[in-house]
Amino acid sequence: MTGMEAFFEVHKDLPREGPGEPADVDWALCLADLPPDAAICDAGCGPGGDIEALLAHVPRGRVLAMDAHAPFAQAASARFAEEPRVTARPGDMAALAAQPEAPFDLIWCAGALYFLGVENGLATFRKALKPGGVVAFSEPVFLTETPSDDARAFWDGYATPTQAELRAQIGRAGYEVLGTRRVSDAAWERYYGPMEARIEALRAGADAELTRALDESAAEAAAWRRVRAETGYLLVLARPA
Repeated sequence: MTGMEAFFEVHKDLPREGPGEPADVDWALCLADLPPDAAICDAGCGPGGDIEALLAHVPRGRVLAMDAHAPFAQAASARFAEEPRVTARPGDMAALAAQPEAPFDLIWCAGALYFLGVENGLATFRKALKPGGVVAFSEPVFLTETPSDDARAFWDGYATPTQAELRAQIGRAGYEVLGTRRVSDAAWERYYGPMEARIEALRAGADAELTRALDESAAEAAAWRRVRAETGYLLVLARPA
């Protein structure tokens, strides 16, 4: 088993691929005030952990769910196989404007915009929005101006901003912030709890690569619990200015 295969074995069949909870979706979509037939794109959807909450706010709307990792997109597709308002497929977040379902009233991007970078990603998403459309995304931030070395190390070299620095990035991308909300500790536990259960289930018989991946994932969860007062995700609702 390769290192990448081991990583995805740890993450296989998890209900979500990052911190989040239905209350995050409820907050963003209530603030966005979407039409009941809104077109939504869940960019970087993982196995589809947010789709049900998204659908609840748009009774006649549709959701396109895309993820670069095909097994995640396939898991989302299977999860909503009986829901005709959901289309899930592998795809590139940088190519949303080229999708036949575009343009969108809302692009929802939970914990995935950093793959493109905030400024580049928002500029790219703008091309896929309807007039008046909005983007909701969660991004790593420091919650203090003086984060510890452990808090900095948690993001493994990512240029994590403070909340003020994130707002500046959003402004440089030509967007205005409509609201922000810290992703709660409970939302993080909804991610790490199932992961830790899977780690324990995979321990017996794991080869060296899988054991390494299990140890790294367990260490990540433990590290977050140590630094959660200093860093986390900020959920942002923004629209082109």
